[in-house]
Amino acid sequence: VQLQASGGGLVQAGGSLRLSCAASGRTFRNYAVAWFRQAPGKEREFVAGISWRGGSTSYADSVKGRFTISRDNAENTMYLQMNSLKPEDTAVYYCVADPNPYLHSTSPDDYDYWGQGTLVTVSS
Repeated sequence: VQLQASGGGLVQAGGSLRLSCAASGRTFRNYAVAWFRQAPGKEREFVAGISWRGGSTSYADSVKGRFTISRDNAENTMYLQMNSLKPEDTAVYYCVADPNPYLHSTSPDDYDYWGQGTLVTVSS
């Protein structure tokens, strides 16, 4: 599967952005998917994940209550709605996928497919 992330940009603190990730391949609906991010000088970190049917989600503590992950399997697309953005949310955001539909992991090493990343910059 190939992943194409979009929707990043520059936003003021307190603002919102919606990231999208379009996936190729008819089997996307069977993949576990998630969002990771990497800030300058830092390691990649888990942001949010969603099960293959969309019934189960998980979030990093730092974004819980502000970010919402979702997926539309009919459209082969996943989303990350980001509200109440903070300067510390500034990072390159990556959408990821794995063919194990039951994968629930916060480790970047466990996901086989990565999008190219989209930059989110939050100004104070």
